Amino acid sequence: LTRLNRSGFSLPTILSRRLQPLSSAVIESDEKDPRFVDYRKVSVKGGIGGRGCVSYQTITYKRKKIPDGADGGRGGDVLFEACSKLSTLAHVRPHLKGLKGGDGWSKNMLGRNARHTTIRLPTGTMIFNEGELVADLKEDGQRFLVAAGGEAGRGNSGGMSSTRALAPHDERACGKIGDEATLVLDLRTIADVGLVGMPNAGKSTFLNAVSNAHPRIASYPFTTLNPHLGAVDFDDFYRMRIADIPGIIQGAAQDVGVGYRFLKHLERNKVLLYILDLSDEAKLPAPEAFALLQAELERYQPGMTGRPSLVVANKMDGRGAAANLKLLDQRLPEEYQIVPVIARQAKNVQVVTTVLRKMVEDADN
Repeated sequence: LTRLNRSGFSLPTILSRRLQPLSSAVIESDEKDPRFVDYRKVSVKGGIGGRGCVSYQTITYKRKKIPDGADGGRGGDVLFEACSKLSTLAHVRPHLKGLKGGDGWSKNMLGRNARHTTIRLPTGTMIFNEGELVADLKEDGQRFLVAAGGEAGRGNSGGMSSTRALAPHDERACGKIGDEATLVLDLRTIADVGLVGMPNAGKSTFLNAVSNAHPRIASYPFTTLNPHLGAVDFDDFYRMRIADIPGIIQGAAQDVGVGYRFLKHLERNKVLLYILDLSDEAKLPAPEAFALLQAELERYQPGMTGRPSLVVANKMDGRGAAANLKLLDQRLPEEYQIVPVIARQAKNVQVVTTVLRKMVEDADN
């Protein structure tokens, strides 16, 4: 499986121990949850402020009433927080509401401020309000205030006039309604490397070989029906995230097959990794499959194929794979490096992860 790259050195040479991948940790895999959701429209309301109290303390010997009604508590805010351990919006309810503030009491006992409601969203979620991007949760733990809670109602010991203080239903005693908004949540997976390939090319098998993500693997097309995110950990604690999306077929940018809804998960990837089936059983010859994949990516987003890319020639144990590799090497442009592998046997996959790491680090600089 040794192939000389364009510079003339052998790829499966002795690799530095620093670059050897360990058994990798899984960031998240939702194969067990078929309700993968990457788009959600939600209605959000901040909590209502607590009602102020209108009451009086009677001092008998002075024949006098002293106002002692306290203010209510402030309504709770609604916040979104990015969490790298999540990869779907399925848990987000369509209607979100903050908690109500506590009511004020007599004897100047203030109402309790409501606790804030925090909804965790997957890292990479974009938040739109009336078509305008208002927040992009790229970092783990990043927060965004969605709807502020309402102001608290005032009690009659807080400065109301004597004439207004006599009315138990004074409008100033009522808690205020919190902010309201209708938002669109659009999840776009953040990963260092995005896997691109036709159905049944071996993308999920490759992800399973290099990480501990366990997407469904079978010998029929469209086994993967939602994106998966795995991570490769190296000895020096470097982590590289790899995203696998469903297979791309001709017309995917026009909503054919699983459609273009999953192509958006490639928008934030630093490096594209093309997985090609080199066996004679492939639906298309490898050079034609590569051209089709690039054409669909360009139709979806012009310029996407200009990112750093690596080509993996998979299924090298298949019939006719050696001859097909020579044909691919002849027809592929010089700037694309090819690495032959047998993903189901995990052969030569460490070479791929090592080259990918170098490409990701170069993209970061």
